[in-house]
Amino acid sequence: MATGMEQFLQVFFEETDEHLATLELLLIGLDLDQPDAETLNGIFRAAHSIKGSSGMFGFDDLTAVTHELETLLDRIRCGQTALHTDMIGVFLEARDVLQRLLDAHRSQVPDPDVPVSATVDRLRAWLAEPVAVAADDGFGLFDGAPAAAENCASDDDTFGFFDDAPGMPETAASSEDFGFFDDAPGAPDVKPVEPYGIFDKAPGAPAAAAVVTAPSEQPKAAPAIAAKPAARTDSESSSIRVSVEKIDSLINLVGELVITQAMLSQLSEDLDPTHFERLQQALAQLEHNTRDLQESVMSIRMLPISFIFSRFPRLVHDTSARLGKQVELILQGEHTELDKSVIEKLSDPLTHIVRNSIDHGIETPAERLAAGKPAQGSVKLAASHQGGSVVVEISDDGRGLSRERILAKAREKGLAVHDGMTDADVWQLIFMPGFSTAEAVTELSGRGVGMDVVRRNIQAMGGRIDIDSAPGMGTRMCIRLPLTLAILDGLIVAVEKVNYVVPLTYIVESLQARADDVRGLAGEESTVIRVRGEYLPLFSLNQLLRIGAAPVPPEQGIVVILESEGKSFALQVDELVGQQQVVIKSLEQNFRRIDGIAGATIMGDGSVALILDVDALPRLAAQGESTHERS
Repeated sequence: MATGMEQFLQVFFEETDEHLATLELLLIGLDLDQPDAETLNGIFRAAHSIKGSSGMFGFDDLTAVTHELETLLDRIRCGQTALHTDMIGVFLEARDVLQRLLDAHRSQVPDPDVPVSATVDRLRAWLAEPVAVAADDGFGLFDGAPAAAENCASDDDTFGFFDDAPGMPETAASSEDFGFFDDAPGAPDVKPVEPYGIFDKAPGAPAAAAVVTAPSEQPKAAPAIAAKPAARTDSESSSIRVSVEKIDSLINLVGELVITQAMLSQLSEDLDPTHFERLQQALAQLEHNTRDLQESVMSIRMLPISFIFSRFPRLVHDTSARLGKQVELILQGEHTELDKSVIEKLSDPLTHIVRNSIDHGIETPAERLAAGKPAQGSVKLAASHQGGSVVVEISDDGRGLSRERILAKAREKGLAVHDGMTDADVWQLIFMPGFSTAEAVTELSGRGVGMDVVRRNIQAMGGRIDIDSAPGMGTRMCIRLPLTLAILDGLIVAVEKVNYVVPLTYIVESLQARADDVRGLAGEESTVIRVRGEYLPLFSLNQLLRIGAAPVPPEQGIVVILESEGKSFALQVDELVGQQQVVIKSLEQNFRRIDGIAGATIMGDGSVALILDVDALPRLAAQGESTHERS
C-alpha cells in the first residue's frame, strides 16, 4: 500500500478509536426516560462517521455492523422506535465488536472469533419491530413527533442518508457523504470489560432504568425528544496531528539547549562583570528565553487526565453490574494536565484501584441499607495540581479496610507484624507481593496480584501512593506524580566530590546530626539515628554505592531524611550542593542499568550527575548486610 494511503489509514484508526470512545460514553450517560436529542444525535453521528470512513477503505465488516446500528439509531432519534434498556446493552456489544474489528484491521491480523454475524442479527431483530406511525389527532400533534421529525430532517441533510435496505452494507461513499472523519471527539480508546446489564448513574446524567426487559416484550411509547441545535466547533482547523516521535525529538533537543545554557551561565560567573556586562545581560536573556521555550515545548506533551478518566464510566458500569452493586462514579478535575507518558503509565494502576474499590470496598445494596447507608455507593476520581506535582485521589464510601483481617493475613503469610503497628503501616501491607484478604478467588480478585504492581508502576514514574481508611466510612488512595518524566526537581548532594541528584518528592528534611543521636545496633552492622524521638535506619551513600573510602562520622556530614514505600530512613552524604531542575537522561538506553540509580543528568559544568533510585536504597542496604553476614 502506498505511503500516502498508510497515512490516511492511520488517521482513520485514530479517529475511529475516538468515535468508539464517544459512542460508549454517550450510551452509558443516556437517560432512558427522557433521552436528550443532542446526545442521540451525537451517538448517531459517531456511528455514521465510522460507517462512512470504513466504507471508503473497504472494511466491509465494520460497515455492515455500523449500517444496522446507524439505521436503528436513526429510528430512535426520529421517535419511530422506543428506546429500551436492552437496546443499550446491544449497542455496547456492537461497539465492542467494532473495536475488535478495528484492532484486527490495524494489526493486519484477522480475528475469526469476532461475532459479526451475531451482532448484525441482534440489531436486525430490533429493526424488525414495527415502526411507530404517529396518528393525526385532528390538531396535527402527536407524541414526540414535531421535534423528532425536525431533527431527522436537518440531520438527513447534514449527513446524506442512504436509502438502501437495512442489512445491505455500503462500500462506496463520496467525500460529501462522510466528510472524511467528521466530528472526531478527541477521546481515547476504551477497552471493554464484561457483559452488560443494569446501568449505573453516569456523571452529570440522571439514573437510568434498572429493569432489563426482553426484546419480545412490548416497548414503552417513545418519549418526546427535545430538539436542540447540535453544537459544532471548528477545532479541527486550529489543531494538527504530530507524531510522538517528533515531539520526543524536540523535547530532547530543548533539553540539550537547557544544558548548554547552564554551561554558559556557569562559565560566565568567572568573568569580570565590569568588562563583560553586555555578555552577561545576553546570557541572562538567553536563560529566560530558554526556560520559556522549555515550558512551551513540554506543554505540547501535556494532555488532560480526562483521557484516562473517560474510560471509567464503562468500567464502573460493567463491574458493578456483574457484582450486583449500585455504584455512582464522580469525576473531578478532568481538565488537569500532565505529561502524555505519565498518562499512559497511569491507566493500569487506576483501573486496578477502581475495580478494587467496587469489588472490596462498596457493599451490596442490602448491606448498605442495613448499615444505614443509601443503596447506591460512590467512587470518586479527582485530580489536581499541587506545586510541581499532580495528585490523583481515588475514594469510595464503602466498608473501608479491615485492620484485623489484614494483620491476620500477614501473620498467616509469616510477615513480621504486631498489634501495635500504626494504621498507616498496616495499610501498606496490602502492597506486599501475593497479599490478598479475599476469601475466594474470582475473576476480579483474590489471587494476590495487583496492588504490589500498582505501587511498583507508580514508583517507577517517580511517584508515591498513600492510603487512608476508616471502618464503615470508606477508603481513599492518594497518588502523587511528577508533571512530566522528562524533567525532575532534585536536591544535588555530593559524596567524595561527586554530585548526585535526590528527587525532591522523596525528601522530608535535611539536618546536621549530633553524635549522641547516632546508635549502632548490638550484634549488627546497622546504624540508626534519632530524629525527634523516633529512630530511623541510617545508610551511608558512599557505602551503598561502594564509592570512595570509609564514610566520615555522621556528625561531620549531612543527613537527608527520605520517605519511600511508606517508611522513613536517613541517608548520609558529605554536603548539600543545592536544589536544581534537571533534564533526565535514560541510563539504560545510553549505558546499562545500575542498582540504586534511576537515571542521569548533565550539570552546568558538563559533568554527569546520577539520579538516585530512592526506593532501591533500602534494598541495597539489606543486600549489603546479607553479603557481610555470609562473608
